[in-house]
Amino acid sequence: MERDEHNGSLYLIPTGMGALDYERIFPEFNRKIILNIKDFIVEDIRSARRFLKSIGYPGNFDDVSFRILDKHTKEEDTVDYLEPLQKNKPMGLMSEAGVPCLADPGNIIVKGAHRFGFKIVPLIGPSSILLALIASGFNGQNFSFLGYLPVKTPERVKKIKEIELLAQKTGQTFIFIETPYRNLQLFTSIINHCQSETMLCLATDLTLKTENIKSKTIAAWKNSDPDIHKKPTVFLISA
Repeated sequence: MERDEHNGSLYLIPTGMGALDYERIFPEFNRKIILNIKDFIVEDIRSARRFLKSIGYPGNFDDVSFRILDKHTKEEDTVDYLEPLQKNKPMGLMSEAGVPCLADPGNIIVKGAHRFGFKIVPLIGPSSILLALIASGFNGQNFSFLGYLPVKTPERVKKIKEIELLAQKTGQTFIFIETPYRNLQLFTSIINHCQSETMLCLATDLTLKTENIKSKTIAAWKNSDPDIHKKPTVFLISA
């Protein structure tokens, strides 16, 4: 059912990827919109409130509604989440870090908003996945984001070998991430099971003062000791 274009809009709100001045990575346009929203869909209420306070959100949140959307939320449990839009109120879908809907469960909300004809407005903000890709020197015209690789070693090694083979056959760049405390295990699996000439990029602490982005062959990485333990890191493989 298509709705009037003046009905409430769903704003896709990016957040920072670490402690950083808001003005460095977000336009003032975002803040003006966010400060006028009182209904939010978020992964974690505490971090959402912390972000809002950091950009000068007024009040003490008594009149603000937060609906939880995380990896445990089922799509059927979100059927009433868009109720404020039906009342012509703006809503914000907020990522825990970076932009919503990339490595983030927000797509089910956006899908529902499309289904009912609400306007969706993506706000400008940083995506670690895209920042890593454009800084890697790898193919940015043919790439694939794989999310998380398997945790168990045999399955992870098998997947890494499949990725390397596809990169060689297609010229495609493959992008994936890991829980920060498992970064070194993933790095070790890659350098131990990929061919020497395969390219690996590690993009760590993107947008932060400690940001570090390096692209090297597997052979060159074997002589390195990357500082990625417990630090948000994007991994990219290319032939």
